[in-house]
This record gives sequence, structure tokens and C-alpha cells, in this order.
Amino acid sequence: MTHLINVEGVSKRFSGVQAVNGVSFYMDEGEILGLIGPNGAGKTTLFNLVSGVIPPDEGRVTMLGEDITGMAPYNVVNRGLARTHQIVKPLNDMTVLENVTVGACFGREKLQLGKAREHALKVLHTVGLADRKDVLAVHLTIAGKKRLEVARALAGNPRLLLLDEVLAGLNPTEVAGMIEVIRTVRKETGIGILMIEHLMQAVMSLSDRVMVLNFGELLATGTPEEVANHPHVVEAYLGDPNMAEKLMARQ
Repeated sequence: MTHLINVEGVSKRFSGVQAVNGVSFYMDEGEILGLIGPNGAGKTTLFNLVSGVIPPDEGRVTMLGEDITGMAPYNVVNRGLARTHQIVKPLNDMTVLENVTVGACFGREKLQLGKAREHALKVLHTVGLADRKDVLAVHLTIAGKKRLEVARALAGNPRLLLLDEVLAGLNPTEVAGMIEVIRTVRKETGIGILMIEHLMQAVMSLSDRVMVLNFGELLATGTPEEVANHPHVVEAYLGDPNMAEKLMARQ
């Protein structure tokens, strides 16, 4: 079976610091994989290795069987991988619709302007920003900018979407809204989603599987319940041996 994404033994060192060490994992189409771990565990570095922002020192990344290891980010996008950033980066002097249209123009299908705008409008409906399409991006709230970041990535029609802490900085109502956006994205598009998140309730409720990094190494992978009950995960990250029961009770 050919996986949507297959990461084999990737490693990255920065000035003597081993940020990622021999990490391997796979994802299939339509799957949501949560990526958790303490600050400094190597989560964003792993995102950067997968998306082509930085090349690995060792290992390789394949997407639908094609080797994309070290491929430039724009070429990775053309293969169907898109990502958001923890610190949102909207084009502030452009409208919401224009921001998302840019994503459609430079995505996997490189849509012409007219079709790109049509596609962008559909994406805005998906993320709940259609009523804000003519607003300058600079005037959106943090929650709105987070949704815009997701929309711009989605507009490229990816097969795999990497979400880097899209819930960070949101209040409980905004978190609940973004969780529903992620569920809607999977339902309507069927794409794979790899998400970094510290909000454990969200990770457990959204993910089919969860992967845990610690000091750049893969600590555990499994269902949300399996990971929440894993003694090494509890020791390194969760800190509460009753966390699994608490998290499962909230779903």
C-alpha cells in the first residue's frame, strides 16, 4: 500500500543540537494525525523537514510514492502539501478573498484568476469567512486570521494539510469553532491533516492517531486513548496518570 506521506528516519541537527533524531511515521488519505510533545521537542522542525523548508541530514520523505526529500517548498506545494504557520502571516493590505485567491493561484492546480476566485469563495464558506470576504486581512481578529491561514492553505487544493497550532491564542468559544472547521474540512475534502497542538482535548477529539515527540525522538504513536495511557507519555508530557480518563470523559 502506498501511503499519502511516508517519513523514514529523518534527522536534523543545528549547531550540535539534535532537533530531530531518526523519526519515522506515515499517514494515509483522509487521516488526522495529532503531533504533540513538550516545547522544544522538535515538532515544528519536523514540519519544516516534511514541507521542504529545510532538508534533513538523514532520512527521506515520500508522498504517494514520490521522493520529495529536500525538495523546494514550492515544488512540495505542487505535489499537494500545504501548511499553516504558528504565527499567522496574512497579506494585510489585501482583502480576505484576495488572500485566499493567491493560495488558489499558486497551489497544486495553479488556477487562473477567475477560477481561483471561485474556488477561494468556496473555501471561505468552508472555514466560515464568506461574510468577511471584502474585509482587509489586517482588520480580522486573531481567530479570523487563524481561519484565513487555514483557508489560504486549503485554496491550494492540497492532499495533505499541516496545521501548526491553529488553536493557540483562541478563547474557548473560538477553539470550539475552529475544531468544527477542521472537522468540516475533512468531511468536505477528504484530505489528510497533520496537526501540532498543545490543547489536549482538541487533539484527542479530532485525531485518528496521535504521535508524541520528546527531545527530537518519537516517544509513542497510537490511538488517542493508547497514547494518553502510555506511561512514558504521561511522564514526559501529560504529567497526570489520570489524564486519559479525564480526556476521554470530555469527548
